[in-house]
Amino acid sequence: MSLADDTELARLLCVRAARETGLLAAYLESAGTPAEAAAAADVTEPSARVTGRVLAEMGVLRRIDGEYEPTNGALGLLTKRDPRSVGDLPHRLDVLDTLVALPETMETGVPPTLPDDWNDNQVGAGETVSEATRRAVVTAALRSHPEAASVVDVCGGAGAYAAEFRERGLEATLVESSEVIEAVRPLAESRGLDVFAGPVSELNWTFDIGFLADDVTAMRETEAAATVEALAEYVADDGRLVVVDRFEGPAATAAAVRSLAAGNGDVPAPETVGDWLRAAGFDTVDHEPVPGTDRVAIVGSRA
Repeated sequence: MSLADDTELARLLCVRAARETGLLAAYLESAGTPAEAAAAADVTEPSARVTGRVLAEMGVLRRIDGEYEPTNGALGLLTKRDPRSVGDLPHRLDVLDTLVALPETMETGVPPTLPDDWNDNQVGAGETVSEATRRAVVTAALRSHPEAASVVDVCGGAGAYAAEFRERGLEATLVESSEVIEAVRPLAESRGLDVFAGPVSELNWTFDIGFLADDVTAMRETEAAATVEALAEYVADDGRLVVVDRFEGPAATAAAVRSLAAGNGDVPAPETVGDWLRAAGFDTVDHEPVPGTDRVAIVGSRA
């Protein structure tokens, strides 16, 4: 596929340009006709017409009698109060900003300053993981330890995966930073989850499964290794430590580009994660693709 045929990239770049020029704000705050939006943002009317169509196709606006008005799909661009309403568009725009700045990051090793709502947008994007993927990932974790009664989900956002464990009958605890817990506590608790705000090193109880999903490729390698090491301290002797992420194939390469653009460097290979688990005291390390997804599950267990 040529770049000219990349519909989604073209749409994202258009929305990014609309955000930078004020056209996006004009549509979201006052909506109206393309002519009115163009006048409010001081851009050309063709720009407003095309952008209106793009935002309508992406579910952010709807057109009624020649005028545009925001839909529920615009909520994530307006407020971050409920992670489920944020969607993935704000985070995709954030990531696009880091990719646009990638040449400078490559030259200097210094990433661009992330926006203040980066965490909120990232948590919102995590809520858009499909139900099929959540089920497949949790099934893979439980297959490694069918007798498990408790799980700790580290860096789990608002607890989409932890909630799936909870529905399977496990006692589930969500571990996140104080900032994230403050934002997601009402949703997490409504899902029946316990929450712990703080670093993994401050946990003070043991559990059957330590779980880390879709996070290792978003961390610096040193941070990811330290998180695995700290989590291992609290996994029961007969428990499992499960790391799930995009470790192989095109999905892993794309994750590596995003990680590089965010200033985290390359993503670890499955063998590297296996070495972390062995160093943390897990004698057996297995890794298998999670069926129906682009994830790989790496599981550590003790003899």
